[in-house]
This record gives sequence, C-alpha cells and structure tokens, in this order.
Amino acid sequence: MDSILIKIFATALAFSQVSTRPDGVKTEFDAVRDRSEVAELLSAGCAHMRKAFDIEDINLDDLIATAMDDKEALSSEIKALKGLKLADLHVAYRQFCKVEKMEESPVDLGQVITFYNSAVKDLPDVAQLKHLRLPGTSIVLDSRSERLAEIYVPNNRRIWVKLADIPEAVRNAFVAAEDKRFFQHTGIDERGLVRAFIGNFTHPGRPQGGSTITQQVAKNLLVGNDITYERKLREMIVASRMERALTKAEILELYLNSIYLGRGAWGIEMAARSYFSKPAKALSAVEGALLAGLAKGPNYFNPDHHHERARERLAYVLARMQDDAMIDAAAAQPVLPQLVEYRPTRLDFGFHFVDHIAREAKVVAGLDSLTSSSYTVHSTVNSALQRAVEATLQEGLARYELNSGRYKFEGPEANISDAVRQIAANLTATEPAWLVALKTTRLPLYDVHWEAAVVLENTRGKRGDAINVGLTDGSILPLNTWSAATRRGLKPYDVVYVQVGEAKGKQVARADLRIRPTVQGAALVLGNETGRILAMAGGFSYPASQLNRVVQSLRQPGSTLKPLTYLAALRKGLQPNTLVMDEPITLAPIGATGSARQRGFWSPRNYDGGASGAITLRRALENSRNLATAQLLATGLDDSAEHGLDRVCELAMEAQLYKECMRYYPFVLGAQTVRLIDLAAFYAAIANEGARPQPHAIETIEQDGRAIYRRDPRAVDWIGSADRASFYQLKSMLQGVLARGTAHTVKHLSPYVGGKTGTTDNWADAWFVGFTNDVTVAIWVGYDNGDGGRRTLGRGQTGAKVALPMFEPIVQAAWELHAPKTVLNGPSREAMHQLVTLSIDPYTGDPAPAGSGRAFTEYFKRDPSGRTNDTQFRIVSRAASYAGPFRQWSYDNHPYGDNQPPFPYPTWRLGPREYPSWRGYPDAEDRLPRPPLRVDPDYFWWRLN
Repeated sequence: MDSILIKIFATALAFSQVSTRPDGVKTEFDAVRDRSEVAELLSAGCAHMRKAFDIEDINLDDLIATAMDDKEALSSEIKALKGLKLADLHVAYRQFCKVEKMEESPVDLGQVITFYNSAVKDLPDVAQLKHLRLPGTSIVLDSRSERLAEIYVPNNRRIWVKLADIPEAVRNAFVAAEDKRFFQHTGIDERGLVRAFIGNFTHPGRPQGGSTITQQVAKNLLVGNDITYERKLREMIVASRMERALTKAEILELYLNSIYLGRGAWGIEMAARSYFSKPAKALSAVEGALLAGLAKGPNYFNPDHHHERARERLAYVLARMQDDAMIDAAAAQPVLPQLVEYRPTRLDFGFHFVDHIAREAKVVAGLDSLTSSSYTVHSTVNSALQRAVEATLQEGLARYELNSGRYKFEGPEANISDAVRQIAANLTATEPAWLVALKTTRLPLYDVHWEAAVVLENTRGKRGDAINVGLTDGSILPLNTWSAATRRGLKPYDVVYVQVGEAKGKQVARADLRIRPTVQGAALVLGNETGRILAMAGGFSYPASQLNRVVQSLRQPGSTLKPLTYLAALRKGLQPNTLVMDEPITLAPIGATGSARQRGFWSPRNYDGGASGAITLRRALENSRNLATAQLLATGLDDSAEHGLDRVCELAMEAQLYKECMRYYPFVLGAQTVRLIDLAAFYAAIANEGARPQPHAIETIEQDGRAIYRRDPRAVDWIGSADRASFYQLKSMLQGVLARGTAHTVKHLSPYVGGKTGTTDNWADAWFVGFTNDVTVAIWVGYDNGDGGRRTLGRGQTGAKVALPMFEPIVQAAWELHAPKTVLNGPSREAMHQLVTLSIDPYTGDPAPAGSGRAFTEYFKRDPSGRTNDTQFRIVSRAASYAGPFRQWSYDNHPYGDNQPPFPYPTWRLGPREYPSWRGYPDAEDRLPRPPLRVDPDYFWWRLN
C-alpha cells in the first residue's frame, strides 16, 4: 500500500472518531481483529463529511470527477500528493464513502491501524492545561528604575493577561480571522477542513491549514508543531479532549497568550506593547484586527517589511468581522494603525548580574523561576557603573597578558567578506559595504566593551607591514598588532577587537589590537551601608564562561584575610603601635602527638625571604609581613597559637566569611578558600566600623503591580560585639596600606581609600579589596584551574601588580557615577568615646612631636579608667625591641627599603616585552622600608663602640 495513502486513511480514522464518537476515541486497535470496526468508522466519518459538504452546497462527486479528468496536472502541483495514485484514492472513496464492494481494495487496513497506533501512542494529558500559566517575561530594572534586561524562556517572551482584560472587539477579531465557528464546533471544524481541502486542491500555491483555535492550542502547547501526519493525528484527538476538559473561555485565553505575533512577542499583551506601546486592554478594534491578521503568518504579513500585505490582511479580518456583525462599517476602515518603532532589546552587558538576580529571587522570595510568571524586579545595579567595571576588568586582564607575554592570537572573531560582497551588489546602499556589514555583525563575545573593527587592507612595504581597519563610526585607523606573526595572520574583512587610542601631538590616533585573554578575573562594587550590589563582573565575558566568579568560585584570599588577625589583636586590647617580632617561627601541627608531631610543622616565610625584627602592628599589616602575622598569632592573641587561631576563626565565622573554619595555622595567611562577595562584605564592615551589610541584588519584586517581596533595609549584622573603636583602628591601618605599604603605587588615593593587596602561594591568585566611605571594590585575577592544577600568574605577579591597577579606574567611576569623592570619615561618635589621638613615628611606634619629621596621628584605645592603654611592649619587651632589626634582603640578595624605585602607575604597558624578564625588584607586596636604628641611652656597649 502506498505510504501516503496509509497516512491519509490514518488521519481519516482519527477524524472519524472525534467527529462521530468524541467521547469514545480509541488510541489503539488490533491490526487483525479490529479491521471491520475501523472500516465502519471510516464509513461513518465519510458520511459525516458528506453532510458538511452538503452544508457548504458542494457536490463532492462532481469535485472528484473533475479532479480525475486532469489527474496528472493535479498531482504535479500538489507536493503533498506527489507519487500518489489518484485512482487508488478514488477507489477507496467509493469503498468507504459510497459503500461499494471492491474486489481489490488499495487500502490495507492492517497497515493503517499500525501507523495510527504508533502515531497516537502516549498522548499528553489535557488536564494539565486547566489553570495553566505559560512561562512569562520578567523585567529587571536598574537602580534608577530604567529597564536593564528581560528574563524569559526562549520562544516564550510573553506577559500573561486574563481574557476578561482583553477587549471583546479584539477577541472577536481573532475568532473572525482564525476560527469563525469557534463557539459552535467541538474542537474540529468539518466545514473549515472542507474549505481548506478544496482551497488546497484548487490553489495549491499557499496551503491552508483548516485548524481550529483549539487545534492551534493543542499544537502550540501539547503536541508540537512538526509538519507531519503523526502530529495532525495527535492534534485532532487532543483538541477533541480539550473541548471536554476546558471551557471555550479557557481555550481562548490560552490561545491569545500563546500565539506568536512577530516582533519577538508571544501573546496578545506583549504584542500590544511591542507594536503600539500600550497594554492589551487599551487596544482598539482595528489594532486588534491587525494583530489577529498576523496570527496566520507574522513574517509574511509583517507590517514593518510588507506594508501592503499587512493592509490587505487587515482588510480581510475587518471584512470578516463586519460580515459576522462584530463591527460596523464605519469602524471597519482598512487603514493601518500607527505603529511604534521596533527596537529589539539586545542586552550587551550585565549578564552575570542578571543571572545572579534569577538565583537570588529563588533564595529570598521563594520563586522557583522568574520565568514562571511575569514579574518586575527592582534591582540594585548602577547600569553606567556596571559598564565601567566590565570594561575595566576586560582591559585589565588583556593588558596583564600583553605585559607578561602570555597573549596568544588564535584568529579573528569573524570574517564578513561574504556579507560585504552581497551588500556591494545592492546598488541602493548609501554607506560603504564594509561599514554596513560591520554594523550588522554580532560577534560571539557580545558583551565585550572593546570596539569591533574590520581589516580593510594588509600591505607590505619598505617600512614594514601596514594594516588599516574600519570602525563602526566609519573612521579608518592604522592597527597596532604587537607582533609580525599576528599581522601576517590577518586577512581582508577579518573582524577583530580594538582599543582606540586618542591622537596626541604629532602622534595620530590608532587602534590597538585586543585579544581575548585566557586568564580570568572578577570584580564587585558593593554599597557599604546598604549592601547593594552596584556592579558585578563575574568573568571576562559571559558568552565565553557563565561561571560567576564573584559568587560561585572559591579562591584562596591570601593576604586580604590578614585584617582578621589584626582585628582580633585590636579587640584583645593591643594598639596599632604594639610591637611584634618579624622573625622566623615554626609551629607544630595542632593536636599532633608522638611521631606525628615530627611532621607537618609550619614555617612560614615572608614574600622577600627576609625578616625585619621588631615592627609595629600597623607596619606589619601595611607591608603584609607573614612572619609578623604568624608571631602575632602565636604570642599576641591568647596563651597559645592554637587558642589564638580559635579567636581568628571565631571572628571569621562571625563575619560570615566561612561556615566552618579549617583549624590549621596557614589559615591566618589566607589558605582557606573564600567567595569574593563575602570578602567584600567583610571589608564593607570595616568601613562601617563593624556593621556588615547583607550583599543583595534585589530590592523588590512585583507581580501585577503588587509587591510580593521587599528587602528589609535594616538587614545588617554587627561583627565583633560592635567594637567600633577596634574597627576604626583597623580601618586606619588599611588606609596606611595605600599611604606607605603594599599599595603605595596609588598612595595619592590614601586620603580617600583603605584596602589590602593579596597574593597566594606561587602567584596563583592576585587580589585587591579597597573601600571608600560609600563603596567597597573587590578585584580578583587568576586562572580557573579547571584541570585540577593551580596555574601561576607568573613570578612577581602579585595583587599590587595585577589587581591593583584595575582598582583606580573602578573607584573613579564609582565617585563619578554613584557617590562623590570624599576623604575617609574619621571615627564615629561611639568609637571616639573609646579613642584618643597621639602623634607617633609610624615606623617605630614611638611618640613624636606633632608636625615633626614623619610624625603621624594614631588612634589609641583608652583603658577602662579613660587613660591611654599603652601596649607597645606587651608582646616584645623594650630590651628585645632595642636589639636592632634583622637585615632586610630580597630573593635576589639585594637589600631594599624606602630607596626602592617606586612602581609606576598604572603598571600596564603598551605592549609585551619581547623577552619577558621575571627578575628584578620584588613587587610591593610585603615591602618594608628600613626603620631607623633604635638607640637606648643606657646601652652599655654603646660607649665601648
């Protein structure tokens, strides 16, 4: 039996059942025993269809006779019937519709039953459509209530609207256009099928479907839109069942909210907003008729590109409405209503933040998904600052690889030569073909903030190779590629990323090639008092990696965790000028006894490999001295190093840096991994004198104009029993990190910023976390190490060299776009009640006359009696402190101190060194200027020398 004939009769079997016995549709027949039942069903269905033809005043026998007279022409025009013998179809018609006996039937009912059983197996349950709410679109607004992004499931950009909120005239327009007998039929419209059948035979060019609104809902929501007989069979049966399970109003509401109407809009509400910038409830009859006309073919009748087709379709719908008395003649004028300009929303920044929004909504508001309905999310992000942070991180990561010689050009982002040729062939183009093609090209990394440029020429001359590139503004600039190999790899119409440099003096403007780096990074700007996430960059580019390294990665914080130990010391009663020994120390493993005690000893080293003797806590933290920190742990926090570690761990968990502290001594030097966002919140607490804000990205979530979640603005946790005085002392010490310590390359920011650099073992992670009065900025750079290894950034690539250069552009943007630049606040009134100011030498911690030499105003805590609590020699005795410092030395055996050449800021160079050198001065991390020699007037051997 011909395969097409099998499918036609299987479809007829489904139609016969839903039209003659809709309550008893069978989805499985026995291929042998049930042949007679199937034959009876086919005959009953044909009789039912003949009645429909009679209603339409059409003689079916005459139609078939006419078709048989020109069988060859008919079958050649109708692709669906190609290869089908119309004679067999005619014989089958006589057999089942005229009930004539045929000696040799072309229809094998066993094959028909087999195909039918397979096609309708495991039909979906229509009960799931009862009270169904389709996926919706949620709108994310930024801190200024401007639209940032839309969140929706692909092919489901919709906003659900109740049927009662859709004007009756609009509903009638869709019924008139798509299913005139919607309120009379029971899922399958026999008359509609007849009209489509006849139309397809007489005008085979543009096929008619004959599907009812119910069938379209079944297709869109349950059985899929495959263009197959199998889908049509399933659609018929499911539509019939839907009519018994749902009301007509429920089916129409599902239809009007599920149909695609062009301009990226699913459903009537989103279409109304897209075409007319108004809600569906405000649509006029003509506007509704235009949208109803699009249902048949939103691309074919698109009013943006096919104005005349859209007008003709509108006239057709209005005429149908007028025929059915749904609209009067005066209102049925086929004039296209005014449309708003279509500007597709295309997000090009903030992807990691928007992803975080979706996760946070699940945690704080209990929403399984922001696409389960339509919500309006008021977020915390500052859009302009977000762009600046992303651009700074991307440029900083690329420049790190350029400067370290790690960049690797692996080819252009795209080549648009084909598009250029096609556009050049269009004589109506008013701009250069390359410019039109470049403007319409969407590169793979669509959130990179460099400019796209197309190579226009790559020539070789006596003065070397020359490459010119065109930019989207039409300008043409020379391209700097850093290497001859890269230049040779570029071809005409290759598209690359560039950073445009301004013309200076006689130097013309140029475009510097930018290569996507393999190194990764993350940056966060957090509001100190509120905990609002003002900007979040979770990686170099979201399309390249969706991992949000601000909240989803755990990395060793290195020296950025040291403030915890010094906070514990200050809370213990020590002062910033308390002396601690910066000298070698070895600690036995915690809890180890016997032979196990001989293994696992901890002997930390300073970054430079040297030691400095007695130094103040301030200088130890400012210069990130590992040995001094370990000595403080062992002798300054409690009666033993183990108990001292407990104090630090308690603070770490109180600061919500960790849920559990790993009790081993390297913890105090940042050996336990942490999330960047939690580290930033701790530094914000330092700026707030102990008040830790709860980082958050969502302020409120609304649904249908009603707030279903609202952030508690008072959500704040106090760390360290609200010891504001200790926190202010720590804040002042971190301000000194910029003024004199490891971040001294930006010492011009020290009046306004406090912060800390950090570098982990073998230069695997580079950090800088800094705070102003208003915001905290945290930056991390490193490799993802997905292979389980720990790839190094390279010898000497510390937080001060790699992460710190990105801080200043970000903090400057924060001052410009969020809160003005202000000098760091002094102690609060509550803290000042416990503090007193004294003038000291910042290097020795000794009192010094105000205004003399290096005199520095230090804040000291008072004791319970109100007097200054002098702890300068509590850990290190006066005699030991006068023994003189250890000689400072570096890993290359060159002494260094205050006379060390300062590192230029920024450390970015215009290009990589041809032969990168890993030697030279150690980075500013752990840098310690040589303190002056102490002289005890009672020192006996002084006179002998």
